[in-house]
Amino acid sequence: MSIPHRNFNYPTSVKFGAGRVKELAELCKANRILRPLLVTDPGLAAMPMVAAIVADLKAEDLPVLVFSDVRPNPVEANVLAGVKAFKAGMHDGVIALGGGSALDIGKMIALMHGQSISVFDLEDVDDWWTRADASRIAPIIAVPTTSGTGSEVGRAGLVTHPETHEKKIIFHPAIMPKVALLDPELTIGLPAKLTAATGMDALAHCIEAYCAPFYHPMAKGIALEGMLLIKDNLPKAVKTPEDIEARGNMIMASTMGATAFQRGLGAIHALSHPLGGLYDAHHGLLNAIVMPYVLKANRKVIETDINRASAYLGIKGGFDGFMKWILKLRKDLKIPHTLAEIGIDIKRLDEVAAMAIKDPSAGGNPIQFTQAQYKALAKACVAGDL
Repeated sequence: MSIPHRNFNYPTSVKFGAGRVKELAELCKANRILRPLLVTDPGLAAMPMVAAIVADLKAEDLPVLVFSDVRPNPVEANVLAGVKAFKAGMHDGVIALGGGSALDIGKMIALMHGQSISVFDLEDVDDWWTRADASRIAPIIAVPTTSGTGSEVGRAGLVTHPETHEKKIIFHPAIMPKVALLDPELTIGLPAKLTAATGMDALAHCIEAYCAPFYHPMAKGIALEGMLLIKDNLPKAVKTPEDIEARGNMIMASTMGATAFQRGLGAIHALSHPLGGLYDAHHGLLNAIVMPYVLKANRKVIETDINRASAYLGIKGGFDGFMKWILKLRKDLKIPHTLAEIGIDIKRLDEVAAMAIKDPSAGGNPIQFTQAQYKALAKACVAGDL
């Protein structure tokens, strides 16, 4: 094969380990964040964990305020409200704490507080990111409390458009967090259903990055090792929530999945994005449901890669064995087999397909599906036709 020209980037500074949230004040000061806005979701904002973090920051003379107007599938209104809070409090940086929605909105607030354009003017299209005034972007420290999205090492965030209901990827290189603080103790209280759904999100990232058709051997290797960590640890984290080793391996696998998917995503995400936007369903759960249907649809192109992955993971039977593992994992984690089981029917599949083919993730799928193929694939996911 010919040697391609490619440009590679790797993520932010990662601080990993149990109890390391206690270093947050020190990390803020090191990154010149002296008046942080802590962005989280409403559920976390009411928990003792957040109160303890706020108390620790204030004890170090960091006048932090909490912003928690964040929906599970973030919308523009969340960004606008956050920008208003950032300006009102004269903040100089963001601590984004929580799952993917809180991390994404935290990054969007840090990006948009100093801009005079719409957040959608910075969609990940061509070089639209150059429209932003990079000098006005505030520093970010990301503290994930779930093990799924990996947004703590990303340069983008998802925001649902209020009119089209499309999930838009908003991108700028300067919203890469200065630090990703990975403390598995913060994930122990996550309920079993969310641990399962977010873990399957991380697995989707690893699988799609591994199977993407682009040249990035480093990301492909990271994706493969991420799959192994998830295989060995996700069932443990769900069954035994206080298993700190399993939790640590899962939060690391989540970060690895997001590091790897700079190689590309695919049809799993191209379908889950419009389904999430139209039905306000959980992103990780959608990925988990859609996953085997997409694997089957891509089989003729990805079978060799999946055979190799199966061997590394200790799964017998190549592609068929890999599919059996995915289906058993979903069953063990109590993941529904069909979209119909979570209230999604066939009425809006034309919209889903039209949005899927335009989704940026579609370009990374090993097969370039047509709109009609996306509709048929979505219909199979509703009916359970595997």
